[in-house]
Amino acid sequence: MVELILALVGASLVAASIAANQPWLDRHFLPSFVINRAWYLRIEIGIRIVVACIGVTLALIARRRVARLVVDRRDQILPVAIAVTLACAAGEAVLQRRGLRPAEWLLPGEEPRRQPDAVLGWTLVPNRTGHLSIGGRTVDYAVNPLGYRARSTTETLDVSRPTIVFSGESIIFGEGLTFDESIPEQTGAMLGVRAANLGVNGFSTDQSFLRLRQELPRFQRPTAVVSIFMPILFGRNLDDDRPHLGPGLTWTPAARHARLVSLARLFVPYRSDETIARGIVLTRDVLRATADLARTRGAVPLLIVPQVGPEDPTETDLRLRVLDEGHVPYLPVPLDARWTVEPADRHPDARGARAIAAAIAATCASSKGCR
Repeated sequence: MVELILALVGASLVAASIAANQPWLDRHFLPSFVINRAWYLRIEIGIRIVVACIGVTLALIARRRVARLVVDRRDQILPVAIAVTLACAAGEAVLQRRGLRPAEWLLPGEEPRRQPDAVLGWTLVPNRTGHLSIGGRTVDYAVNPLGYRARSTTETLDVSRPTIVFSGESIIFGEGLTFDESIPEQTGAMLGVRAANLGVNGFSTDQSFLRLRQELPRFQRPTAVVSIFMPILFGRNLDDDRPHLGPGLTWTPAARHARLVSLARLFVPYRSDETIARGIVLTRDVLRATADLARTRGAVPLLIVPQVGPEDPTETDLRLRVLDEGHVPYLPVPLDARWTVEPADRHPDARGARAIAAAIAATCASSKGCR
């Protein structure tokens, strides 16, 4: 009986490794910001090979030996099962005590420093200058009293002046860039208009919208609202372990999951078809709401879609499903794959940021509505 069970388990593992072909993996494991397509493929192929080898070993090679071991030591099965259960319970208790942050804010000491926020999940720590060594140099991150990136902690914005408001995450914030190299500041310099940088590292599309909705009323003459979408960031929109928007753009507090489950999801980011479909609809709704919010203040909405290097098929599919099929207007900005702050980092360097800023400035100039 044990041999039969092991043979069935082995056969199931082999069948699973065959069924989990590349189209299936591409459908359920979304493009990653931190792992490029080539490495993703190597990892997936490697795991499939390992699973198939384990299945063959169990079904054909070691079945009898393992079965005999189980039968001979059957009196130890219950104590082992109890030990495993207690270990899981202890691990869960430790993780609950320490608290597991969302994947986009796992490292509390990371620069720019962030602080908890009941509505948004987190915001930048105001009145602070942080320093980060990246790309072979040290970059200063100054955050003003409003929680915006600025030239210095004492710099204030004249909210009565015409201003382009930038909403987004670390690319908008300017990860690895000086203040003058950031996309908002370069765009403002090109157009001769003040720029407000609302970018917060790790933000999803709905978090960016919530922050924009909070902050936009502060500006008396917003001329444009620039937001960002990238297929490699889409996975963030599906996370519910931080405050998020649900159907109808209803604010929802962070969902509480078992910490071991959250940890497993971090390392195995499987997404069901239903979860992805809901995320696509929600992302479209948030992007449309962002544009509508800009228009209510008389500002030009502009959604930028930077693409670092060639667009792989999974990224193309997501872009088409979210934007093109949803009839969401956007400005594609192709970037040289070499224009990143570090070889293994997808954040645009100063050249990439300048290309994005130039595309925004050209669009604003043609619309005559961003000044």
